[in-house]
Amino acid sequence: MAPARTLRPFQTRHCQSFLRPPNLYTYRYSLGLAKSQEHGSVNRSSASIRTFTSSSTTFSSNPKFSYCISASYSDKKKPLDPSRNIHTHDQTGQTVKDAYLPLNKEQKLARPKSGQDSFFIARINKSEHTALAVVDGVGGWEASGVDPADFAHSLCEYMSSAASTFPSQSETKGSQIPNPQELLKIGTDRVMADKTVHAGGSTACVATISSSGVLEVANLGDSGYAHLTPFRLSSISPPQTHAFNTPFQLSKMPPKMLEQVALFGNKPYAESAADAALTTHKLSHGDVLVFATDGVWDNLSPQDTLQIVSKIMLNTGAWRDPDMGSTAAAGKQHLAEIVREASQKFASSPHRSLAAKTGALNSQGGEMKEVKNLSAILATAITHEAKAASLDRKRDGPFAREVQKYYPQENWTGGKADDICTIVIVVVEN
Repeated sequence: MAPARTLRPFQTRHCQSFLRPPNLYTYRYSLGLAKSQEHGSVNRSSASIRTFTSSSTTFSSNPKFSYCISASYSDKKKPLDPSRNIHTHDQTGQTVKDAYLPLNKEQKLARPKSGQDSFFIARINKSEHTALAVVDGVGGWEASGVDPADFAHSLCEYMSSAASTFPSQSETKGSQIPNPQELLKIGTDRVMADKTVHAGGSTACVATISSSGVLEVANLGDSGYAHLTPFRLSSISPPQTHAFNTPFQLSKMPPKMLEQVALFGNKPYAESAADAALTTHKLSHGDVLVFATDGVWDNLSPQDTLQIVSKIMLNTGAWRDPDMGSTAAAGKQHLAEIVREASQKFASSPHRSLAAKTGALNSQGGEMKEVKNLSAILATAITHEAKAASLDRKRDGPFAREVQKYYPQENWTGGKADDICTIVIVVVEN
């Protein structure tokens, strides 16, 4: 019988995740996984940011790509409801709704039911460009009587607001979009100045996507992203960590804690937006982007995620069967139709028996809920699988394997329950 679980020191998070940059893989539907080339193009900026300026990349005013974007999320203490724990931002349709806009900060009940994780998706000042992020509140602040969700959700609210009001026209020719690192800085500065957020911290993975197909990402800590092309894992973000189970993180410390630090030392880790790792990617028709907090990456490997996405994209016809002689995506108009019309049913309580034992899901689970829109299906499938893996005591994920490597005396097996937040983007060429 597996030993009872107790809260060990290494589990109390400055944040936790053990996502490493393993070799990347190509997914062959009939053959399984084959190794591909590892991605390593990461540039870490150390320069301080003083002003909220635009990206140096200038883009055409005529959109070339549209993006169907959805977020699926789950509070670790609550059941997953696929039909409710979802937000869709569809540029291929007639309407676009921004997450968090408008939102009264005083009304916490209006926030997504994502626990201490948070996210935002927003158009950049009514343009065809998009900004988004996933943020993971540092759970260790609970020991100091601080709700980690306040920092995480407030950071997303401020970044969303900054993106939505960014000037659509600049003095130079063409329109521009904000640098995601600067977007993170403006959000952080506003959280630090917000007296209603007394303390807290988070990791953050922030991105901007231009209508010409350029993705820019600023990643701080162990939330992260994966860039998938048809049946292939093109690139993943390596985590930024100080040590085992100690990722880079933004921090806001109350005055009393600062006084104690001044007297006794032991200053907690506190990075800034300038420490975020920067990457730039050129997107293609049919690409899929997955942004997620460590509730996903601790329980699913990038290869697990690739298999989930590949199966759905193949079954819907969005990606063509490689055995037919092509690994390309469906045609432009066809893929746009698939994005809007796809639907799939998910059980409301993955691993119901395991969930009932942990108390994470209610006893009435198991009802099938329909999810519509391709990006929503993909996001829900990843969140659903991560939730199931987190509750499975016999399934070792990335977290379990890392604990077994560094702390074999813990006898850890199975998944790790955590809040989960997943954003999926399907790229469609116009």
